[in-house]
Amino acid sequence: MTLVIVGLGNPGKEYEKTRHNAGRNAVQLVAKNESLDDFVFNKKANALVARGALGSKDIVTVLPETMMNASGKAVSAFIKTPKAAKNLLVIHDDLDLPLGTIKMVFARGSGGHKGVESIMRAVKTQDFARLRIGISAAGKKNQAKKVHGDEKVIKQVIGKWKPGEEATLKKVLKKVAETVRLYCTSGIESATQFANTR
Repeated sequence: MTLVIVGLGNPGKEYEKTRHNAGRNAVQLVAKNESLDDFVFNKKANALVARGALGSKDIVTVLPETMMNASGKAVSAFIKTPKAAKNLLVIHDDLDLPLGTIKMVFARGSGGHKGVESIMRAVKTQDFARLRIGISAAGKKNQAKKVHGDEKVIKQVIGKWKPGEEATLKKVLKKVAETVRLYCTSGIESATQFANTR
């Protein structure tokens, strides 16, 4: 059984250090940490793909080379049926969580995330695992500070990380990579417990 791990983001140099690419950055780190093969462009999926093994599982890591809102096209090249989606883990940025927080969920709605919506449409189910990476400033009680209005949301999402945020992001991506390792070696319950504990 092969696990498919997808890191959402936008391709291209100009998006490399943006908040929207947190998922993509996390999957790049996983591939590096676990010494997977180098990423190779897969024309059919229009994605960068790196394969390898983690524990007893074969894994395929996928970085869609489409813009975020069309991520489902890349995923549908690997996940052909709603049943196969049980072996899918999507890692993405999340405005509803403060930076420093990650959350693992299964079979939840998209929360308005266009990349996740695209995947749900493409694989015809929401029954798959997701790892959400917080990208918002922390407000009261460590909740995410809400950004209102389309323009402000877009600015926040495709804005680059501030120098002061990069150290926190580094720690977060490390925790995401550890969560992925747990997910592959011990299953979703262990991974969820680890991810969702502060």
